[in-house]
Formats: sequence, C-alpha cells, structure tokens
Amino acid sequence: MTGAFRVCQSMQKTFFQKKMDSVQYSAMVVGSVSACNYGATVKQRKIIHVDMDAFYAAVEQRDNPALRGKPVIVGGDPGSRGVVATCSYEARAFGIHSAMSSARAYRLCPQAIFVRPRFEAYRDVSLQIRELFQEYTDMVEPLSLDEAFLDVTENKPGIEYASHVAREILQKIFQRTRLTASAGVSYNKFLAKIASDVKKPAGLTVVTPEQAEEFIAGLPIRRFHGVGRVTEKRMLARGIANGSDLRQCTLEDLQRWFGKSGPYYYHIARGVDKRAVVPNRVRKSIGTETTLGEDCADKGEMVLILNQLAKKVELLLSARNTSGLTLTLKIKYDDFQNVTRSLTQADPIDDAETMLSLAEDMLARTEAGMRPVRLLGLTVSNLTTDIPVDETAQMELPFHLN
Repeated sequence: MTGAFRVCQSMQKTFFQKKMDSVQYSAMVVGSVSACNYGATVKQRKIIHVDMDAFYAAVEQRDNPALRGKPVIVGGDPGSRGVVATCSYEARAFGIHSAMSSARAYRLCPQAIFVRPRFEAYRDVSLQIRELFQEYTDMVEPLSLDEAFLDVTENKPGIEYASHVAREILQKIFQRTRLTASAGVSYNKFLAKIASDVKKPAGLTVVTPEQAEEFIAGLPIRRFHGVGRVTEKRMLARGIANGSDLRQCTLEDLQRWFGKSGPYYYHIARGVDKRAVVPNRVRKSIGTETTLGEDCADKGEMVLILNQLAKKVELLLSARNTSGLTLTLKIKYDDFQNVTRSLTQADPIDDAETMLSLAEDMLARTEAGMRPVRLLGLTVSNLTTDIPVDETAQMELPFHLN
C-alpha cells in the first residue's frame, strides 16, 4: 500500500499555517510568563526541556507542501505489521499516537497519508538544532533526536532569566528550520520535562519553585516520569490518582508498595529531583530488533531472522570499535507479552557467529515455537569501551522485517 489516501476537504486553514501563526504569536506574547520569570534564586538550577512538535511528521510537512494541513503518519505500511513512529497533529485528532499499529491507525483515519521515515533528514535537522543549543550552553543532554535538556544556570549570552533563554531558542529554531518546538522551564528535570508538554505545539511553560506544589498536585499519576501502565494500575488501586494523593503517602508506605522506586516517588511528589543535566551520556548497549511481517511459530525461521539481526549488531559494534560481555534476546509473543533472556560471557562478544550461537541457546529456553512470535531483538551490553550516545541508533525503529 502506497498510503496516498484521500484527504479531508473540510479544513479551511491548514494546520501548518496555524502553527506559523502560533509561533509568531508566541514570539510576541510568550513574555507574559515574565510574571513568573524563573531567574535569580541563589544556587537554584535553571533547567529547560526542549521538545520538537511532532518532529518526524513536521519535517515531512515542511519538505512536502502537499502534506501540510493533512493527517500524516510516519511509520510502517498499514497493510503490513508496521507501527506508527509519530504523526501530525491533524492525525492525532483522530486518536492516533506513536507505537500504535499502522493497521489500527488506518482504521481510525482511512484518509491519512502514510509516509516512510527519512531518518537521515531527521538527523540533519536534529544536528542543526543541537548546534543552536550549544550557542547558549555546553550543558546539553540529548534524550533523542527531537528532545533535550539544557542547564542554563550559567549560559553563554549571560541571560538572567531561563524563560527568556527558552523563548529565544524556540524563536531561533523556527527561524532556522521552519519547525516549531515547545519548552518547559523549571528548577529540575522532572518539572521541566512535564512542563514542555503543557502547551503543545509551540508553547512555553514555566514552573517556579513557588508554583511547583500546586502544579504537581494536579498532575494525573500517569504523567509522572517512571509511572507506566502497570504501576499506574497499582497506584490507582491504592487510591493514588494524582500528585496530591501521592504526596499524602509516607516514605515507608511507598517503599513497601513499590520497593526501590518508593523513595523516587516520594521525592518527586514534593518537587525534588536532583538529577543533573549530563552532556556526555555513555551508551550502555547496542542492539536492534524487528517486528515480523507475520506471526512466526517456526523456530527454524526464527533462527534465520536472528542471524540477520546478529550480523547487523556486529556491524554496529564494529562501527563503534567496541564489544560487550552480555547478549540479550528479546521476544514479543503474538499476545504482546515481552520476555527477555540474557547470557554473560567472560570473553567479549563482537561477532555474529557467537551471537547467533548464544541466541539459539536462549531461544530454546523460551516458549517460542509453541507460541507464535511477532518481534525478535538482540542487544549487546556491558560494553568494553565507553561509547557516547549516538541518536542515530534510536532511529532504527521496528517498522517491519525487510
């Protein structure tokens, strides 16, 4: 399926044009946050989280005017086992989101236009934005191609208020790339990241120390970093639905209920997050995975796929001149249950033959074959050298099996 579907005709003004208006408006009046300008508190950190708006889809709409104002989905073909990498805001209006199967996205919006990802184009834009960040601070921690933390407590232009730095950055991103971004400003990473999502797209939200308690109290528990679906259900079962509820819990209770994560939940409910912005993160693993075109119950076919994955991981390790001591096999069954198996060797792992041999041993310790499999992955960890995080590895999303 090529994905060139019919588009809704009812949109009088394209969303792309509205975004342009939004940026121009923000550039003029976003300074209204000056009433809560977050600045001169002694030794108080000034953290910005910048998040590009619907990044992949926005690049596609920028580069292809015919896509502007239309529901665009970047990802796999809806006729296969592909998944949505991201989608435009027009598509999100139909309930489509990242990681959704492309087939379901098509059912929700048959008129959507499906576009195969162009990772090199996204990487080029990401590097352009990274260079802009460096004009303000060297304390930049990339999280992916489209988002990063910046510590601007001490910044190169000497701007007093972090909100002013953030506003300048958002304006310059648009001037240089014709793309919009949103930013959150606060005194720690937890609050800055949540704040960046409050006024998307093209928004700027500041959370001062004085505002933090009220801001956190109203947050649904699912918005807290580290709270996934399973933890959310466990919290809701205990009557913890938002930040206010979480704050009422004692440290002892949270430790008893959630183990080692208990102190983390206790502190973030009180606006405490001491994590520093780390400019040079080190990669902990190198791997790849693939979503199969059809569920597979044939172990022989699985071994062939694992051989392909092992060769790819070997190339990735070779390109970075490294090896690892641990190999992990990832399997997702047809009911979406994930399982992993790991083996650690005394000798470094860096070749496909060794990886395949270990992977076959681990495969035999799973229910693969008795249960159909939809995804396979191999990852090497315990790396023998420090490898800086390279966002290109994050672009190898499991859209389909070639």
